[in-house]
Amino acid sequence: MITVDLGQRIKELRVSKTGLSQEKLALKIGMDRTYYASVEAGRRNISIVNIKKIADGLGVTLAQLFEGM
Repeated sequence: MITVDLGQRIKELRVSKTGLSQEKLALKIGMDRTYYASVEAGRRNISIVNIKKIADGLGVTLAQLFEGM
């Protein structure tokens, strides 16, 4: 399922690119930590606006975020 795949990709990039915890990245991008955690867990049908916020927070383009999916 794409939500699970996207969540896994976001987690992979968060750990490798920033080293930040879920809480610290959520704070950085102005997103509730529990919402962000549910995105990484693949339980959210996230909007493109929030996907862009996450990509920006990770320092990657949208294309890089979806790379390999």
